[in-house]
Amino acid sequence: MTEKAFTAENFLFDLDGTLTEPFDGITNAVVYALERFGISVEDRRALSVFIGPPLFESFSAYYGLSDDDAVRAVSYYREYYSEKGIFQNTLYDGIVPLLRTLRARGKKLFVATSKPETFSVRIIEHYGLAEYFEFTAGASLDKSRIEKADVIEYALRRGAIDAKKSVMIGDRKHDILGAKTHGLKSVGVLYGYGDKAELTAAGADFIVEKPSDIALLPL
Repeated sequence: MTEKAFTAENFLFDLDGTLTEPFDGITNAVVYALERFGISVEDRRALSVFIGPPLFESFSAYYGLSDDDAVRAVSYYREYYSEKGIFQNTLYDGIVPLLRTLRARGKKLFVATSKPETFSVRIIEHYGLAEYFEFTAGASLDKSRIEKADVIEYALRRGAIDAKKSVMIGDRKHDILGAKTHGLKSVGVLYGYGDKAELTAAGADFIVEKPSDIALLPL
């Protein structure tokens, strides 16, 4: 007996680097936070590593901040981001047509992001995307839910979502590994901030170059 072909009923989307191009807002907030520690940044392109992973992790890994200082840095970051950086981003070309296509096929769409949920909901509403999604699942403002795997678990539980009928779409290894942790299929996107080597090494089931390619996958 042949195995039944996988059919996705639920699509979980990452936010930064997947739905929106967030470079300006995120890097401006990182610069603001680092300046509070007397750290200057000459090349903002180097700060693209902050897009996707949890902030606490990135401040520690890339600038050697202690746990206490990393917590302070995240607080400074949010100070800027909540007022200015939150809307310093743009939708990727092709995202809205993709969401419309998936909804027309009867798919249920969700946002699953490591960005704090309070910010994520505001962004989704600001850019007119709320009508396409069942809900937005994000990280908590404390450290209790910041890893992508934890956010995915939270989304599955909140929406009573069947992981075996679901797919996670994102641009970084965290999206792919988080999906694997909970038994979801995964799609890595190359138009964001992860490259093919990163997504392949993480074990993405599919890799696409642009949003419209997602609608062409055997899902």
